[in-house]
Amino acid sequence: MNDPQHTTHETEAYEPRSVQDVADDVVARVLARAGTALQDGGTVHSTYDGDQLDLEERTSLRRVAGLSTELEDVTEVEYRQLRLEKVVLVGVWGTGTAEDAEISLRELAALAETAGSQVLDGVIQRRRTPDPGTYLGSGKAAELAMLVASVGADTVVVDGELAPSQRRALEDIVRVKVVDRTALILDIFAQHAKSREGKAQVELAQLEYLLPRLRGWGESMSRQAGGQVGGAGAGMGSRGPGETKIELDRRRIRNRMAKLRREIAAMEPARVTKRASRRKNAIPSVAIAGYTNAGKSSLLNRLTNAGVLVENALFATLDPTVRRAETTDGRVYTLADTVGFVRALPHQLVEAFRSTLEEVADADLILHVVDASHPDPEGQIAAVRHVFADIPGAMDVPEIVVLNKADRASEEAIARLRSRELHSVVVSAHTGEGVAELQALIADQLPRPGVAVDVVVPYDRGDLVSRVHEHGDIDHEEHTAQGTALRARVDSQLASELNAAAVRTA
Repeated sequence: MNDPQHTTHETEAYEPRSVQDVADDVVARVLARAGTALQDGGTVHSTYDGDQLDLEERTSLRRVAGLSTELEDVTEVEYRQLRLEKVVLVGVWGTGTAEDAEISLRELAALAETAGSQVLDGVIQRRRTPDPGTYLGSGKAAELAMLVASVGADTVVVDGELAPSQRRALEDIVRVKVVDRTALILDIFAQHAKSREGKAQVELAQLEYLLPRLRGWGESMSRQAGGQVGGAGAGMGSRGPGETKIELDRRRIRNRMAKLRREIAAMEPARVTKRASRRKNAIPSVAIAGYTNAGKSSLLNRLTNAGVLVENALFATLDPTVRRAETTDGRVYTLADTVGFVRALPHQLVEAFRSTLEEVADADLILHVVDASHPDPEGQIAAVRHVFADIPGAMDVPEIVVLNKADRASEEAIARLRSRELHSVVVSAHTGEGVAELQALIADQLPRPGVAVDVVVPYDRGDLVSRVHEHGDIDHEEHTAQGTALRARVDSQLASELNAAAVRTA
């Protein structure tokens, strides 16, 4: 692989060169073959993952490679469903090290493979800032066009967010569809969303992304009616400048976005009611958060036997899953699996999924799951905490850093992470290593009831005794002639109910 630091600057006069010259010259080829982005070996399940019926359904609808997308004409690209097949990846290395740039491009390859495409090649250009016109510069864009033609790619995926003008200019040069990182992530979300709320959130994010990127071609730029033509042809009520089809499309998109926001707002009370019910019953909540493909769903299955979908893919599960769990001393709490994060998570998704991400802020404890076997786990931790900072109250919730995939990670990486993250635990959701230690740590960190009671509960109120066993800390229990004598610590509401029902002794 050539050193990307040796990338030459673009000159005014561009001399066409052969494909071999392009391959050997100024761009760094970082993905020589497909299939290197995700972990080798595919998806590995344990007995805690259940039957995985959702995974079987998703696999049955997997895209078939080799189908033609007929991309010779890209003029209607915004109005077609995004279908990635054979792709070439492009990144611009402006800051950081060459290793950071390569890790980012490999993550883009994993995203592309998750979306159902075959990654043929990837290139990185060394330049301080992206070109405002074509992102790469006209010379490098022409070299990219030669590379695309040589490998037979039908899509270029850019590791960044392109301005509408940049994408149009780059498409005009490479003559195939150009997709940026944001559009790719939105496409994956659209594939994997299953719940009504999740689908509405993804559609809202897609429309927010699409609105400034509409393009007018042919009839899209013509007026419906207007001037003398409108007066002569359409009669009264149609005179004036008229409205273009692209303006009509924008108006329809805005109306649809407003409707989706109302629908999402209408779904929120149900989620708020569930949270209020848990608070009323003093049930502590734990949120599992972290980078995508770090093993959050596998950890949820290991702790609760939830049987949620597990797949070696990015953003495999989007809809939050809440399950009941118990500490080693018998206290009940809820465990919620949330949507995964990624570097440069599109702000459209953060806004659209805000109601879902609030599960993190409302939790009593966060399990921050990290893939300890990843080449850059520190970067993953920083990316997740960057999203936490955008969620009001999330940074104030106590956090346990769960270093997952210990069976794959090196001892040096684990030691380095443990020295940086003092409140951490090393586990393997696949083998079960460290899970007992994690459960003990969760029990220690969960909030404990704060009101001490010393009462005798009559035998006809066994429901109160059961709730003390389920949600309180019992110091002493004895069965007497009057009832069950309890010394315990419970929440304030249960304490008032116990005192009201207690047997009064002389």
